[in-house]
Amino acid sequence: MINHINKHVKNAKDFLADNKMNPEQVDIDKVCSMFLDEMGNGLSGKKSSLMMIPTYIDTEENIPLGKSVIVLDAGGTNFRTATVRFDKPGIPTITKFQKFPMPGTGGEGNVSKLEFFDRIADFMTESVSDSSKIGFCFSYPTEIFPSGDGKLIHFVKEVKAPEVEGTMIGENLLAAIKRKGLDHNKEIVILNDTVATLLAGKAQEKQYESYIGFILGTGTNCSYVEKNSCLGKLQNLNKNNSQAINMESGQFDLFKGGLLDQEFMSTTDKPKEGRFEKMISGAYQGPLALLVLKKAAETGLFSNECKKDILNISELNPVIMDSFLNNPDNTQNMLNKFCTTKSDTIILFTLLDQLIERSAKLTASQLAAVVLKTDKGDDPTFPVSITADGTTYYKTRGLKFRTEFYLKDFLENKKNRYIEFSHIEDAPLIGAAVAGLIQN
Repeated sequence: MINHINKHVKNAKDFLADNKMNPEQVDIDKVCSMFLDEMGNGLSGKKSSLMMIPTYIDTEENIPLGKSVIVLDAGGTNFRTATVRFDKPGIPTITKFQKFPMPGTGGEGNVSKLEFFDRIADFMTESVSDSSKIGFCFSYPTEIFPSGDGKLIHFVKEVKAPEVEGTMIGENLLAAIKRKGLDHNKEIVILNDTVATLLAGKAQEKQYESYIGFILGTGTNCSYVEKNSCLGKLQNLNKNNSQAINMESGQFDLFKGGLLDQEFMSTTDKPKEGRFEKMISGAYQGPLALLVLKKAAETGLFSNECKKDILNISELNPVIMDSFLNNPDNTQNMLNKFCTTKSDTIILFTLLDQLIERSAKLTASQLAAVVLKTDKGDDPTFPVSITADGTTYYKTRGLKFRTEFYLKDFLENKKNRYIEFSHIEDAPLIGAAVAGLIQN
């Protein structure tokens, strides 16, 4: 006989199932296969929701010891500079670290192309003479060229510098350094934060058979090492070599999600873009959960008082959700205040917890596909390294543990593949340093 508590849990899960949002409806094997199909299409130049951007960074190169590299990291809010060197394997030394506001942010209005690059050159004044090599982690959609330079496709994250879009990042930065009368005889490598995360994993003292960079924060993305022979859309590559690939995996759209996913996406500015990341990433976690709660309230899952309060919510963020899930009895939490009966608390908890469970299975599906695409990791003593970064992955209650549980179960028990996760502080800086040192 089902007790009253289990009845409330069942009602919440049944509601999710009716809307195709129940984590049990996510088949990791099927979603993984969808990812693999899209990865193959993107690599060959066929129509695909995955861009599979080549980086021309050969990860097989050894990291030279005792050599300094200038490192730049352009994020959404801050711009960081430093000098990095590796005197021992896996141990970076970071000096001259500085942090500045990202040009074009903070409500200052549009900045010109000239001003944008001149500011970055000014940021580099203390470190510009430290090395002839620059590794630049530039976390915006960028087309990478064999030279190591990159052309900005467009800015995101509210950066207001429209003249920079469509221009070469490295070329313009070196011109700005020259204008300042500084040492401009440099070799520069542009890469994004996911590839930098991968390379930070390579910089560990322990060696692995292959490397994956994974980010789940505001958005989500993966990078991995691919054989040039599989890159059918590029000509004149050495087929015996390999390189890091930036998947732009948040754009994956073969998995359509549930009915409420589709309803939620129709309310976003660009409904057809970033469909996968809208199911799992931090920027959308709160708004999607709020829609689920409102729909559950409309169907009568909550008491009348709780229903009224939920329908009046205009905004929900992951911090409030996490606080409630970590302590449902916290009377200071907005969600707890809405729960006038024990059944309200149980149902609300179950709905939010199940959304995280589903995110974990979808994240595991994504990572499983990437591991399988490497065709590595069949030796448990020489696994594939997954360097993970992002506040959503590490701070969302239960997400990290569940993702790694599902991934380990699927890969080890069904595919005989072995992985090891790692978290590296300052991964963008360290990865950019590796790129600057091993290229050219």
